[in-house]
Amino acid sequence: MTLAKGSLAYIEAHKGVQYYEQTPEEARAERAAAPIHQVSVEGIASIEDRLITVSDGAQILVRIYTPVGTGPFPIIIYYHGGGWVFGNPDYADGGCRYLTASSKSVVVSVDYRLAPEYPFPTPIQDSYDALLWVAENAKSLHVDLSKLYVAGDSAGGNIAAVVSQWAADKNGPEIAGQALIYPVTNINFHTSSYEKFGLGYGLDQKGMVWFINQYIKDSKLKYNPSVSPLIAKDLSKIPRTILIAAEFDVLLDEGIAYVTRLREAGIEAKHVVMPGLIHSYFSKMEFFEEDTKKTTELIAEFFQQH
Repeated sequence: MTLAKGSLAYIEAHKGVQYYEQTPEEARAERAAAPIHQVSVEGIASIEDRLITVSDGAQILVRIYTPVGTGPFPIIIYYHGGGWVFGNPDYADGGCRYLTASSKSVVVSVDYRLAPEYPFPTPIQDSYDALLWVAENAKSLHVDLSKLYVAGDSAGGNIAAVVSQWAADKNGPEIAGQALIYPVTNINFHTSSYEKFGLGYGLDQKGMVWFINQYIKDSKLKYNPSVSPLIAKDLSKIPRTILIAAEFDVLLDEGIAYVTRLREAGIEAKHVVMPGLIHSYFSKMEFFEEDTKKTTELIAEFFQQH
């Protein structure tokens, strides 16, 4: 087990006061001040921001990436990471560009509302509403709904898994596959991977506790499968899944547990561990651009096998 150069550089760059030692406002201000590393990716015809109306009447932004070529295209709905507290489509932009180009799909990146101002279930409801909006607007988006996928990293991977669960439970749009990048699948801070990697590997145990405390206002909610998709009673209707993990990540074990439960339910589930990498690599282009590109290629290959 050896940390990759990018992982070491990221860890060194993030020493000092941690976000979980700040208020959400302070931590967001610090992040907003940091420049976003732009990437240049070929194969994208257009990128458009659009406001959509969600079920409580509010409006949220979606960013639509359309590849070069003639459709109808596959469609991937993407949910960014950030512990349900941070992030937006800018945060996920590099990964979404590579995902669009690698998969030759339309990618819709969802700017769901964030905790603590909008705790659970609002981020999930916004994200599910975005799925419904895509299904209703497939023709104008020029997409093929038989190739409808969801994806996300970290908290966004949690959201993607829950959206898949909701779609099955509510007879919603049929999802052909999900790609979960180091997702939160269970609220349990005492696994072996938490013990090994709980301090100094990009996502500390204290950080996850802080995120959860912002996201759920009642500790009993951690036993709700819409917060912890690992504990859902029935996973037999979840779509085929690729789960991409980072080797040095507190969430490693719960990802393995989720893949194991999917397989036990008869679901095709591929598990890939990215060697030497830490949590958050997918959204940190200045340290992990090649790793992010490789991840999108793995996702594209998995989806195209459908």
